[in-house]
Amino acid sequence: MRSNKKMRNLMLASYAMLAVGCTSVAKNLDAELYTPRVPVLIGDEVNPVQRLLLINKDSAAYTLNQLNVLLDGTTDLKDIKELSLYLSQKSRRTDFSKDLLLATINDPKGDKQTFKFNLPVASDSVILWIDMKLASNTDLLNKFRINIVEAETSAGLVKIAQDSLFNGTLRAGIAVRKHWQDSVHTARIPGLTTTKNGTLLAIFDARYESSRDLQGHMDIGLHRSEDGGQTWQPMQVVLDMKEWGGLPEKFNGVSDACVLVDDNTGAIYIAGLWMHGILDYNTGKWKQGLDANSKDWIHQWVAKGSQPGLGVKQTSQFLITRSDDDGKTWSEPINITEQTKRPEWWLYAPAPGHGITLTDGTLVFPTQGRDKNGLPFSNITYSKDGGKTWITSNPAAENTTECMAVQLADGGIMLNMRDNRNRDEKGDKNGRNIAVTYDLGETWSEHPSSHGGLIEPVCMGSVHKHMVNADQPLESLVLFSNPDSKYHRNQMSIKVSKDDGKTWDLSKTQLLDEWGSFGYSCLTSVNDSVVGILYEGSKAQMIFQKMKINEFE
Repeated sequence: MRSNKKMRNLMLASYAMLAVGCTSVAKNLDAELYTPRVPVLIGDEVNPVQRLLLINKDSAAYTLNQLNVLLDGTTDLKDIKELSLYLSQKSRRTDFSKDLLLATINDPKGDKQTFKFNLPVASDSVILWIDMKLASNTDLLNKFRINIVEAETSAGLVKIAQDSLFNGTLRAGIAVRKHWQDSVHTARIPGLTTTKNGTLLAIFDARYESSRDLQGHMDIGLHRSEDGGQTWQPMQVVLDMKEWGGLPEKFNGVSDACVLVDDNTGAIYIAGLWMHGILDYNTGKWKQGLDANSKDWIHQWVAKGSQPGLGVKQTSQFLITRSDDDGKTWSEPINITEQTKRPEWWLYAPAPGHGITLTDGTLVFPTQGRDKNGLPFSNITYSKDGGKTWITSNPAAENTTECMAVQLADGGIMLNMRDNRNRDEKGDKNGRNIAVTYDLGETWSEHPSSHGGLIEPVCMGSVHKHMVNADQPLESLVLFSNPDSKYHRNQMSIKVSKDDGKTWDLSKTQLLDEWGSFGYSCLTSVNDSVVGILYEGSKAQMIFQKMKINEFE
């Protein structure tokens, strides 16, 4: 059986043979191919998969007649419902437009495909985009590869070199949340976990009126998937304080949720941060007289937006809801602020993403806050009695915020934290702040990989431990996702560590979405052999993708 490379060379050769004798080489035309590393979304009408720029070096007019395309490397051609070729007027590589439809290929049956059309070209350059539509039953584990290999013109044949920055395949994905879905303006802050029954739970901020952070009209929304992420059930609202305390919903927002599954009992907890009313920016005093027409706004991390004390008019509140039926129904929220927040702290809040169950059954939420001086920190909140009571740890680090945790093979808890210092640090010391505790956060020590092991543009990131074999607890991989950049929230990627987070095998990094977005993400194990990710993407507000774990091994 020939290798994929040999098969590809044969197909390229066959195209070349067809061209010999009938088409001369177009010496005046140069070509530049670009394949955006973005998800190909099932059911989406806009999936730009390849861009061709033709540059005319002598400005002589010509006609573009045909593009020859290879689809080898695609898992299943039946997944491709339609390929459309468009002329685009947008010059930036990250801009896609359907300015003029040139040709369409429906239900391609072979790896070699041809777009036939006639396009007179009088300009110095022309930009073409291929758009792909997927069948509704496309498997999320499937991949796609497309390459324009030749352009036939009246000036001759143009051989097109493969995109030098892309030598892999594109992945299928599904848009779990889009703009104005369910009358929600913006879905933000993803959390993702897998229940004991194998159900995927995707949580998020349902921000009804704008993309702005608290304070505002927002609840915690949830989607369930019982088929590994192929389909998602309608949105449930699981944390909603409604018109509490005489104030409208826009002054009772809930945000920044974290989900935790008790691996032993199957109970599921979702924590969220509730803000009642607003505090004055300068004085920190609760504002009186707010109503539906009030335009006042403040954020719990801004100025004096949350203050020392425990009351709802002093500080933002830490809520928890629980489900005992696989996430189908949820309890009324319990306020654990008095249990967990130290009165002198300005803020105490969940950190978004998911929590963990330790091997001894302890439940652990990653958390964050502002100390007695209003400065940010990260830590954990845990329960040793099945969620009846919760205990707050000491801060793991200062000037850090959103964080997630994994338990190491030696029993320690490793906390992976967003670090505000990275806004200024763009050199070798740019990196996630990572700390370890062996006494549930009573004391912490800096991990050797801290500040340098995992770069960031200052953004929430997700860390997750995947058990390769559930019967062999020591056989595991630690996965990390975030925008893989020091400067911008783009290049959404997943990295892997095979030594409990000491080092990261960058050769196995999986790039999912190179274009920009809000950049938050959350990882989970779909099953023993598949990992899933929910992230804020460039093509939808929440995108779910999954991949086989052997891609990281």
